[in-house]
Amino acid sequence: MVYKKQIKRHDLLLANLDPTVGKEIKKTRPVVVVSRNDMNRYLDTIVVCPLTSKLHPKWRSRIQITSNNENAEIAVDQIRTISKIRIIRKIESLSAENAYLLRKLITEMYGESD
Repeated sequence: MVYKKQIKRHDLLLANLDPTVGKEIKKTRPVVVVSRNDMNRYLDTIVVCPLTSKLHPKWRSRIQITSNNENAEIAVDQIRTISKIRIIRKIESLSAENAYLLRKLITEMYGESD
């Protein structure tokens, strides 16, 4: 069943990421929506970055946050497109500061380069 509520950029959602292949992050876990709102409104898929509780403070591809009063990190190196069928529920929204850091890191990692 497709998640029927409006999904917005920077929402933290609980999603079932199984099945996976290889080293993809799996399990039911929080994800942060990075796709734009117009895409989220009209498509049956969304682009997300999963959250993990395995912290790697020195990894430049991760952003440290607190979600549900627990330390976590956004795994920008694991960005992926998922079906809205995988969404279970909304948890919260990313803070404005963390949303800015996320957009900045995505641009650095996936934007134009030399």
